Amino acid sequence: MRRILLVLAVIAVGSLGVVTAATAEGGRTTIAVPAAAQPAAVTAPAAVISYTPAAGAAGVQPATKATATVRDGAFDSVTLTDDDGKPVAGEFNADKTVWSSTAPLAYGASYTWGGSATGANGAAVPLQGSFATTKPSKRIRGTINIGDGRTVGIAAPIRIQFNDHVADRAAAERALKVETSVPVEGAWGWLPDEGGGSRVDWRPKVYWPANTKVTVTANLRDVFYGGGAVGAANLTSTFQIGRAQIVKADAKSFRMIVIRDGQQVFDFPASYGLASDPQRNTRSGVHVVSEKFTDKRMVSQQYGYDSVEKWAVRMSNNGEFIHANPNSAAAQGSANVTHGCVNLSIDNAKAYYDTALYGDPVEVTNTPIQLSARDGDIWDWTLSWDKWKALSAL
Repeated sequence: MRRILLVLAVIAVGSLGVVTAATAEGGRTTIAVPAAAQPAAVTAPAAVISYTPAAGAAGVQPATKATATVRDGAFDSVTLTDDDGKPVAGEFNADKTVWSSTAPLAYGASYTWGGSATGANGAAVPLQGSFATTKPSKRIRGTINIGDGRTVGIAAPIRIQFNDHVADRAAAERALKVETSVPVEGAWGWLPDEGGGSRVDWRPKVYWPANTKVTVTANLRDVFYGGGAVGAANLTSTFQIGRAQIVKADAKSFRMIVIRDGQQVFDFPASYGLASDPQRNTRSGVHVVSEKFTDKRMVSQQYGYDSVEKWAVRMSNNGEFIHANPNSAAAQGSANVTHGCVNLSIDNAKAYYDTALYGDPVEVTNTPIQLSARDGDIWDWTLSWDKWKALSAL
């Protein structure tokens, strides 16, 4: 067999003039392609990161969700921290190409990105840049009426008093929570602004169960109240409902009875407001003890008295107290002659005073005029449950 030593083929391809050489030997053919004709190597892309809000943005609304997105790669880690270095909570999508904040931003704060992403080329790219949220025009503060560790009566409402008007009541109410050691049905109700500030009360449907532990959480910081105003701070309070003490004040009986945990503990002769004078009536309805004084000066220009009374327990903001009054001693137990207060003897007033708690109910019955919102302060129990629920903003 004739051995072929060398075959040289010159092939022209298009206008490129590519030359190939083929060698045949032992029944095997090898084609050599010049280096210039081979395809160029493909370079893997680097990671590209984009941000919302854009880096350097100012005046961002805190409700905006902050996101970082990577193209041609995946995140290794992502941080978004505020001025104090506190991180904002967030989460990745399934393939770690998007990170999104899961907690609201704050007003008037700056946020800075950190972390890194690795591109298809294997190189790490850092997250960089920052943005700033808009500053509120006003910060409104709230206070809770019942402080930590207090023990209060079974009719005590929870009140949050704001130092300015809250326009978006629904937003504020959504930030409020009441937790109890036993199930208690209740609702928030917005009362008319007082002193230029809004106020909202939480009232149970019926009196609190005795000895209930209550925790109030008001996450109001940076809640947008409308008109550029936001909440100034979060509020919390944990307190205790005490024993179930109820005053039964039947004006027709000329007696004041005190029931504690279902048992009668006092039955005192009493004198109520003079029924024939509407200005002197004791109001019928559920009053709530709000404060008490060992000595209380009571003044009326209309009726010409100015005196200091002992053992005075306030039960409304219209001048109604349970207090000692020796001047009406002859009428106590037999006639109603007062200017609207419940008069007791000195000893009986002191005995009741020593047991009274903020939030105790005083149930006045059988008088010509009903307690109403006009009587001020704690009138929550003058409304039916349906009417009270209608005061909610939600």
